[in-house]
Amino acid sequence: MRNTDYELRARDILVGCQMLFIAFGALVLVPILTGLDPNVALFTAGAGTLLFQLVTRGKVPVFLASSFAFIGPILYGISTWGLPSTLCGLIGAGLFYLLLSALVSWKGVEVLERLLPPIVTGPVIMLIGLMLAPIAVNLSMGKSGDGSAMLFPASEAAIVSMLSLGITVAVSLWGSPRLKLVPVLLGMCCGCLFGWGFGMLQLESVRSAPWFRFPSFVTPQWSFEAIVFMVPVSIATAIEHFGDILAIQSVTGKNYLKNPGVHRTLLGDGLATVLAAFLGGPPNTTYSEVTGGVALTRAFNPAIMTWASLFAILLAFCGKLGALLQAIPTPVVGGILIVLFGAITVVGMNSLVRAQVDLMLPRNLIIVGIILVFGIGGMALSAGNFTLKGVGLAGLLGTALNAILPHSKG
Repeated sequence: MRNTDYELRARDILVGCQMLFIAFGALVLVPILTGLDPNVALFTAGAGTLLFQLVTRGKVPVFLASSFAFIGPILYGISTWGLPSTLCGLIGAGLFYLLLSALVSWKGVEVLERLLPPIVTGPVIMLIGLMLAPIAVNLSMGKSGDGSAMLFPASEAAIVSMLSLGITVAVSLWGSPRLKLVPVLLGMCCGCLFGWGFGMLQLESVRSAPWFRFPSFVTPQWSFEAIVFMVPVSIATAIEHFGDILAIQSVTGKNYLKNPGVHRTLLGDGLATVLAAFLGGPPNTTYSEVTGGVALTRAFNPAIMTWASLFAILLAFCGKLGALLQAIPTPVVGGILIVLFGAITVVGMNSLVRAQVDLMLPRNLIIVGIILVFGIGGMALSAGNFTLKGVGLAGLLGTALNAILPHSKG
């Protein structure tokens, strides 16, 4: 019996390492693109998942890590208010989860469907992907994310980015079931090889980096403007969280809506995001990739995610790993982001399709149209030094319109 226990524990450790491997590509891509420290992102993903497990009593086998929905808002926030103030906004986004958790605990999970129906969340998710599209294209063409600087020759950058994109797509479509879990990671690795061939991959910083280094934690600074800007983004990610819980529930066959309850999973996700922002990391969200890994391995024991979290925290103190991640050529990142940002847009479209939303009804057309045009067009509302624009303005406006406009009769 004792040997069997050791074997089971050894298996959990190996599977936990594999789960981190599955999440790794997407996990580090967010800090790489936004300029945050990848080692901090690793630490906050591990610590955030452990906190989530504590809140949910270790009953849900999910892994929390960097959220793609916040890439655009983080970039805008850093350029507008600086990183410390942006982190304050991200804390506000995490606290919004806590508010939703309390609301769900009080009124039941149905309140989410009434407050944030697909007619609001669908176009908001689409908007996140569409607004990020220029960043992906600029990086793919050898420019900086905002297009203000040329970092590599455009022709060479285009080749590297498209090869990286092609590998990612090919693995997603034709790879084995196990390879299909890590298309981003394989695309990044192959892209780095292509970039090395064009002289884009510079490893001097990796050679000089220490093996052991504390992550570069950053403390937040109060900014009401950043909070108001970031909180509406949580509208989309809260619905994404709800969908991920339904997905892992269908995989394991257990009813997580009742035990531990969506109010607890929202609370755990929100606290993990608050913790990450206090340390200088990106917001956390449940990872669909890891849910796919759970489905493939049939490893339903939540303790597996504990091991994945511990591995993430351990890797966070490896200085050479952080330097290597920051050395990835930007065209490689750009090529992969093309398919990822496109996927975000399609997820938003799919939520409208699955809900069978009739976009020709005047009410629905108005809500979706205004959300998209306000967001993509860059509409902004200002009052003194305070400005609300982009996803934040569009999300708040969509929620208000859904509450105010009368439902169409036909």
